[in-house]
Amino acid sequence: MTPDLDRLFQALGDPTRRAIVDRLAEGPASVSRLAEPLGVTVTAIAQHLQVLEQCGVVRTEKVGRVRTASLVPDGLTPVERWARDRRSMLEKRLDRLAEILGEGD
Repeated sequence: MTPDLDRLFQALGDPTRRAIVDRLAEGPASVSRLAEPLGVTVTAIAQHLQVLEQCGVVRTEKVGRVRTASLVPDGLTPVERWARDRRSMLEKRLDRLAEILGEGD
């Protein structure tokens, strides 16, 4: 795996960060809005967002006193590509196994 993909999987390995990504899939939200349902501090959410931002999954912007987070449209593309490639390899192996088992008839 590439270092970027490793960092992305590490970031998404945290349940709070996954919850943040899930919430942001509904649309942008302020840091305080993200903190409310998770029962963590705004400071903790800001730290989680920083990790997600470094991976390219989330972007934040500050307008006045409010910091708002949103998903980066292609931020999860490396994970999708990795999963698709593994699935493709597995399907090819299963197809080959089916051919081998069919040859025994």
